[in-house]
Amino acid sequence: MVPPDPSARPTARPGRVPGPQPVPVHAALVCVALPGLAVSGEHGQLTGHGLDGFYLGGRRLLARCVVRVGGAEPVPVQGRLLDAGRARFVGTVRTAADVGPDPAVSVERLRSAQGVERIGLRSTAARALRLAVEVSLGTDLAELGAVAAGHSGAEIPAAVHAGGLRWSAPALQAVVTADPPPDDTLASAGLLCWDLELPPGGTRAIELRIQSAAPGRGNAPEPQAPRARSGPQPWRDAQAEGDDPRAGALFAAALDDLRALLLRDPAQPADGHLAAGVPWRCGLAPAEALWAARMTLPLGVRLAAGTLRTLAHTQTTGPGPDAGRIPGALRHAGEHLPPGCTGIEATLLFPVVLAEARRWGLPERETEQLLPAAERCLGWLRATTGDDGYLADPVPGGPYRCETQAHAHRAALLGADLLEAHGRPGAEDWRAWAAALRGRFRDDFWIDDLGGGRPAAARTADGQRIPHLGCAAAHLLDNGLLGAGRHAPGLLDKVQTEQLARLLGGPALDSGWGLRSLGAKEPGHNPFGHRSGAVRVHESAVAVAGLAAAGYEKEAGALLRGVVDAAESFGHRLPEMYAGEQRTVGSAPMPHPAACRPAAVAAAGAVQLLTALAGVRPDSPAGCVAVRPLATAPLGALRFTGLRVAEQPFAVRVSRLGLGMVEEAAEGLQLGV
Repeated sequence: MVPPDPSARPTARPGRVPGPQPVPVHAALVCVALPGLAVSGEHGQLTGHGLDGFYLGGRRLLARCVVRVGGAEPVPVQGRLLDAGRARFVGTVRTAADVGPDPAVSVERLRSAQGVERIGLRSTAARALRLAVEVSLGTDLAELGAVAAGHSGAEIPAAVHAGGLRWSAPALQAVVTADPPPDDTLASAGLLCWDLELPPGGTRAIELRIQSAAPGRGNAPEPQAPRARSGPQPWRDAQAEGDDPRAGALFAAALDDLRALLLRDPAQPADGHLAAGVPWRCGLAPAEALWAARMTLPLGVRLAAGTLRTLAHTQTTGPGPDAGRIPGALRHAGEHLPPGCTGIEATLLFPVVLAEARRWGLPERETEQLLPAAERCLGWLRATTGDDGYLADPVPGGPYRCETQAHAHRAALLGADLLEAHGRPGAEDWRAWAAALRGRFRDDFWIDDLGGGRPAAARTADGQRIPHLGCAAAHLLDNGLLGAGRHAPGLLDKVQTEQLARLLGGPALDSGWGLRSLGAKEPGHNPFGHRSGAVRVHESAVAVAGLAAAGYEKEAGALLRGVVDAAESFGHRLPEMYAGEQRTVGSAPMPHPAACRPAAVAAAGAVQLLTALAGVRPDSPAGCVAVRPLATAPLGALRFTGLRVAEQPFAVRVSRLGLGMVEEAAEGLQLGV
């Protein structure tokens, strides 16, 4: 589920009690290994409040897991992620053996999103200690969506289970087992109790396992959904290193988050795709899955292929106005526009991702298998385009959004490239269609003013331009790969593109931490509005890639450095968005309380931001690849290894002078400049 934007809610009447609100997650420590996840504060205790708990397949198996030693909760010392799916919490406990202010006992909790928690006690006392350890457990077995929206359920009574406790609902059971088994179990209070002896300098450990089970199946765990983390880890060889160590840390964290969000299609277990983000959208969101697959093509084409095949199964077929369309939900668009349709965006992205995946090395056989679905997307585009040549979103009456026209234009050009490469008819017609759209758009969507003009955010059916300036304009830039490493022309002419680059790099849109979704001077600007002023990593990455491809390296480098600086404040694990407050000396980016973290488009956006510095432009069908790095080298020298072009390892180095050198490539791949 997507939490409603606070700016979109009606103002509460005086004295009216607001209903349940989305649970803030910006301060939570979230372990993810989908379909499992674990959420708590940095103290490590699962309190049962908010989103706290272990989840599997969208259900909260355990809401409360509070550890007490000697009747007291450990004093939190540190809580941090070890990787996307594991966390470590350390606390201390004072005992009668303590001399002075120094605690003699420390408690370490190692937590896995897959439902395992190890509680370790370590004593530094000079004599043996006997400690009472209690673990208080409870759950409501609520659905994640309900918990995230503030609808926690009542706690379910526990029953004694061999070596632990069990909670039962009509269609689900949750079971916690402990090793070693507890010395005492109080089901009515949800307590597991141990009486442990720690020798001088000794350690003891308790391991808890949380599993789901179907009622009536005894102790057998319920089969889990297939996951892409089993078997060889994807992108395990990909690395970034260079003068700025933050680049390597950001790249590694992004890959870790992508692996944590990777799922398999139950109907086609060989096909992986990314969940949109945790905790709000743990399932497939077509547009975001395609964007993430597109931005991670430098890592290989397997994710793109799996995502395309998964979405091809969802495509509407048969007669009717929706034939060829990929279904998708409506998405809030801010104060100035009605919600847009993610299904339209996904339908236009499908042929783009297929064409670019082919350039990066998707085999022709697989491309041909997916080509009919891409042709149906193009057929839907032709059938849906209005008499004025524009595509409305979400309904025929409009509005005509600037980014939707950009997606349609790119789909036409790259779709033509696909059709021509495979001897299908219609390529020249689509190129002519795209050229006509460029001609109309440059007149109909451009607003002249004393500052040099700006593109309209949208146009109504009666020709009225909606003038507000936001990050959606970044999609107008040239950032689509054609053959021989060429980029598709953008919708704007050279003068308009130069002005857009100036606007994207100006203080109204560039917050210093990345690109604002709505300019700071626009009516309705809200630094926390996820479509009206917050920084969205996805659009910042699109802007950096587009500016770099168009030759505006100064603006691209400034935006990129801002996002890298922001990532450092988030421990290099970028959320999907954060507040668009202007950067000042000594300030730090403010988190958004409802942002997904990890998020597919944020993690994939980090990959695109960094790999844009190398400017790798492949054309695998032609057997060549070009490298055009940013001459400004905004992060200094940088080296990428473990990338993939033509399904073979690819490594590239960028010097401090912005010169690129290919260090490893597929045999027979011709290198260009």
